[in-house]
Amino acid sequence: VRLVESGGGLVQPGGSLRLSCAASGFTFSNFAMRWYRQAPGKERELVAEITHNGSYERYADAVKGRFTISRDNDKRTVDLQMDNLKPEDTAVYYCSAAEGFWGTKPDYWGQGSQVSVSS
Repeated sequence: VRLVESGGGLVQPGGSLRLSCAASGFTFSNFAMRWYRQAPGKERELVAEITHNGSYERYADAVKGRFTISRDNDKRTVDLQMDNLKPEDTAVYYCSAAEGFWGTKPDYWGQGSQVSVSS
């Protein structure tokens, strides 16, 4: 099983980044997918999630209206489009998979991708 994130980097406030997570080794379409983030000195928090078939999405209040999660079950990828980024969005972003419609606890994790928002 592998989840490999890409697309992180340094961006100025107000800018955009798109994270992508490529999955392999499990039946991707059976799993809800989530993006978490962890800032220095803080606990890991759920940012966005999408159901196994892509029919529903949910977002943390802090990112609602700025971030969009999407998935392509044929390509086995899940993306996080991040717009109007703020310094407080700086964190390591993790992709995770949880089996089921929404899933419960994550079954698999990626290695993380650093996102830094600074002028």
